[in-house]
Amino acid sequence: MPVPDAPGSSPPEGGAEQQAYDAVRAVALWCSAQITAERRAQAPDRRIRELKASRQAALNDGVQLATADPEEAARVAAFYTARLRELTEW
Repeated sequence: MPVPDAPGSSPPEGGAEQQAYDAVRAVALWCSAQITAERRAQAPDRRIRELKASRQAALNDGVQLATADPEEAARVAAFYTARLRELTEW
């Protein structure tokens, strides 16, 4: 599974594509940080599973950006920008 910013991976070029890549990456990184925090706090497995599922969905969508047209990339960017805002505002 490709990982954003891994050696050999590069973000798609262009406006909407780059915004989508950045938004997807931000959500995946937020989820990873929360998973680490929840593990340290010995949180219930359910919460960690939810965070892992969210992170995996973001990573999967990031992979799909490689073949997305600008319209689809714009939708992904809007979705993940809103998702990050939702996650960080509580």
